[in-house]
Amino acid sequence: MPSPFPGMDPYLEGYLWPDVHSALASKIRQHLTPLLRPNYVARLEVYMAEDPFPEGEIGILYPDVEIVKTSGQSSVPPQPIADSSSNTLTITPPAISVPLTQSVSVRLTTVEIRDTANNKLVTSVEILSPVNKKAPGLLTYRKERQRLYQANVHLLELDLLRRGSRPFAHPRLPQVPYCIALTRSEARATELWPLELETSLPVVPIPLKASDADVPLDLQAVLAAIYDEAAYDLTLDYQQVPPPPILSESEAEWVKATIHKSANKSAAG
Repeated sequence: MPSPFPGMDPYLEGYLWPDVHSALASKIRQHLTPLLRPNYVARLEVYMAEDPFPEGEIGILYPDVEIVKTSGQSSVPPQPIADSSSNTLTITPPAISVPLTQSVSVRLTTVEIRDTANNKLVTSVEILSPVNKKAPGLLTYRKERQRLYQANVHLLELDLLRRGSRPFAHPRLPQVPYCIALTRSEARATELWPLELETSLPVVPIPLKASDADVPLDLQAVLAAIYDEAAYDLTLDYQQVPPPPILSESEAEWVKATIHKSANKSAAG
């Protein structure tokens, strides 16, 4: 069963995101490979990023491991202590006990377009994850963007997450849930595709060497393919609200209506 949404499915932004991220990278390579032959290849580059402050993603992206103990459940009895005047005081037990949050290692995958003659990196396709969109990972990622630009590498960035800060933020960029950005090597501007919830994902160009024409990448077809292959519809509960951030009133109404319309269509078909 396909996703009920015409563009990005906001329900994929939660605990399924690591699977979605990896699947997108693999499917993008599959779509591009026939178009790149014989002068270019698409390779998957996997790297690890550290999320030292995962608290904001617990229960959204990471499993909810927080165990809260109230004072009534405490196994440590109140301990008396004597003050300087020999009066006995009782230490007040804590009301709540929560575990310390440890840093989380996040597996990320980039699609690299390389020429077959010299194995030179020509274009990098980055799928942003929450760790790329908040400190300190945001600063690290922005440095990587600058490194690629200085190395004359084209950079296509897919931001399909509503939460976090965009690394390519600009005052002229409207406040939209999703955005695609393309920075061509040696260009003085970044090409942007701002996307609303109801907007289908675009067909974007994959730039190559100056002597070769761009090749098209149909992002909506890629998303639809992985949704079907991974059977996300069997896992997602569309009766619940989507992962944070909270939708505006108009967005929430549109999401509810879209899901209802899709359910009726499926029932009728």
